[in-house]
Amino acid sequence: MTNAPRFGIWAAVHGARAAHHDPDEPDDASWDRNRALVLEAEALGFDAVLVAQHTANPYDDGRDQLEAWTASAALAALTRRIEIIAAIKPGLYHPVVLAKMALQIEHIARGRFALNLVNAWNRAEFERAGLPFPAHDARYAYGAEWIGLVDRLMRGERVTHAGPHFRVEDYQLRPAGTFRARPTIYLGGESEPARALAAERADVWFINGQPLDDVAALIADVAARPAPAPLRYGLSAFVIARETDAAAQIEHARLLALANRDAGLRAGTRARTDAASVMFAKTDAAATRHVGTNGGTAAGLVGSYDTVAARIRDFHAAGIDLFMLQFQPFEAEMRRFAEQILPRVR
Repeated sequence: MTNAPRFGIWAAVHGARAAHHDPDEPDDASWDRNRALVLEAEALGFDAVLVAQHTANPYDDGRDQLEAWTASAALAALTRRIEIIAAIKPGLYHPVVLAKMALQIEHIARGRFALNLVNAWNRAEFERAGLPFPAHDARYAYGAEWIGLVDRLMRGERVTHAGPHFRVEDYQLRPAGTFRARPTIYLGGESEPARALAAERADVWFINGQPLDDVAALIADVAARPAPAPLRYGLSAFVIARETDAAAQIEHARLLALANRDAGLRAGTRARTDAASVMFAKTDAAATRHVGTNGGTAAGLVGSYDTVAARIRDFHAAGIDLFMLQFQPFEAEMRRFAEQILPRVR
């Protein structure tokens, strides 16, 4: 990698990322908290924010859940530099409607908006609303047709399309192309259909937190596939950084003990999860050893400031462009990262 690494944060869309019983971390998914969090992240020098999409809290539907796309529109108006990445599940929005929303937020943000295509894992989110929830590979086939339409519509093309899932006739969206060709397309998922779709349609492929060798193998696999343009890569990771490796391990043990109190919440989430989801197959196996979502501390960003900085440099050398980070307590640890890690890496 010749470009400098970029660093983003996960918005607190459903509260805590590591443990829901942490006295130091408010389980707060409010707009007020997220607005303050993202504005501070931008001021601290972070490059991006990922706003995950859920209609209801995926761990406990009695808890609050931030809505991704309305919040992203508001963040676009409030921020000046940070990239705003809103996750999208294709089964919830028609591609014409979603493309129009994306172009509007892109216009508000003056060219800083991106969407993150996620082909969904939470069956209950769809089935309880009476929406179809096809099998894993069928969702990716649907998503492939969906993103193909959204891509063309976001470019301002006049689109006529007849496919298995959508029929669009002579449709064109404006304004388009004001700041660049279209908003950036991110894609998450590590299954074979996800890898194929990332190579075909994405600008950036998100990889869940896992060891360096595993990440390098995933990048090698997708990089070898035919693609219309070079693909960039992002990595999710939960960071625990302290003065010494030992102090970081003590904090990791504290969070792990707290996370173990969430076993009931995790069991409920697993019961609502598509068993074919690669992300959950991996994270379930590691749940007793790691904290955080989407792989969390499995990426190994736990240690002294120098250790964490060195591991980030290793991931960057392997091809990771964007590090999408989680912390707990979020605000305090985000500040620590900006003060101690960013200068060491940059």
